[in-house]
Amino acid sequence: MILGVTFTEDAVIGLLVAAVQFGTLLYLAALGETISEKAGVLNLGVEGMMATGAAVGFIAGVETGSPWIGLIAGSAAGMLLSMLHAFTSVGLGADQVVSGLALTFLGLGFADFIGDGYTDDERRARFADVEIPGLDDIPYVGEILFRHSPVTYLAVISGIAAWFILNRTAAGLGLRAVGETASTADAAGHSVLRLRFVAVGIGGAFAGASGAYLTTYLVGSWSQNLTAGRGWIAIALVIFGAWRPGRVAIGALLFGFTLALKSRLVIFEIDFSPRLLDMAPYLLTIIVLVLISYRARNRPSPAPAAIGIPYRREER
Repeated sequence: MILGVTFTEDAVIGLLVAAVQFGTLLYLAALGETISEKAGVLNLGVEGMMATGAAVGFIAGVETGSPWIGLIAGSAAGMLLSMLHAFTSVGLGADQVVSGLALTFLGLGFADFIGDGYTDDERRARFADVEIPGLDDIPYVGEILFRHSPVTYLAVISGIAAWFILNRTAAGLGLRAVGETASTADAAGHSVLRLRFVAVGIGGAFAGASGAYLTTYLVGSWSQNLTAGRGWIAIALVIFGAWRPGRVAIGALLFGFTLALKSRLVIFEIDFSPRLLDMAPYLLTIIVLVLISYRARNRPSPAPAAIGIPYRREER
């Protein structure tokens, strides 16, 4: 016991396991947004795409009995919804902030509409934890890192793949070029519109997968306002991670830890207002953004130079 707080080995390990689980949720959405913004497209519709992915993923999962189908369906739903943002902001050159906010409200409303009849559904289609042979037996580390749902391992693989593609392939370098100087990339033979459409679609797929992970593993059920603002945290994580998949992963674990704390206070016998703890991730988000903004005053911003700027070839 330290300062009146009871710590046990199982409780601490459980907290860290939950931090990885919540970190997976945030990382999937933040990784997708990173890819979108790398191509110069800001998508503030992450919350709406997550909610739609959560509802569609749960419905598809319980109706088919397969969490994998739920995950795929949720990812596809997020991608389809993101295409609306791509059409308006990339294709028509509309303001990306306005388009993204509209997508959030549309996604939240659509999720509530299609999920209305499943709010009290007791059926479940949940992923089971998978143990990595030879690694799950490592004391402490094995239980914390190598006994999770398949989605967590897919998130890790996706992050590594995203880093490799963005930094070591022609397609990734072209996508980054589009996000820095679209006119130069166009002159070099890259299709700005195609690359941006693809990037936005990938971002939507990851956001939808994040929502589906919420209902096919983390919570296992559907209810209104299930995403609870976590899409906005994912957007902030992109800035926190300086648009780098590895740093975004570290931020996701940090914010995942704050989300995991709420459900663990009882175990640690801590008397603390749950409402104040609900605020913790968002207060941390504000603090991080303020610190990053202050630091950026004397340093060049790592943000893609063309982010938020529509591209019209005739104005090149």
